Amino acid sequence: MEAVEDFQNLIPLLEVDWITADQHRATINTLIAYNRRRLSLVDCSSFVTMRHLGINKAFTFDKHFAEQGFEVVG
Repeated sequence: MEAVEDFQNLIPLLEVDWITADQHRATINTLIAYNRRRLSLVDCSSFVTMRHLGINKAFTFDKHFAEQGFEVVG
């Protein structure tokens, strides 16, 4: 529960971008298209959202971001 409270304290510092129905469909299409690479729904949603927002750099240890053409920092 402490982790949830800590995260709640960070919320004002973050910009939350809720995905639209179109972005959700694009996420599902990405998941289906790349299923052989074992991508998660969260990964695919991140890719779609990042592209939508024009973000090309990610702090991650997940190799899938680099495979999708993002610059990886981490």
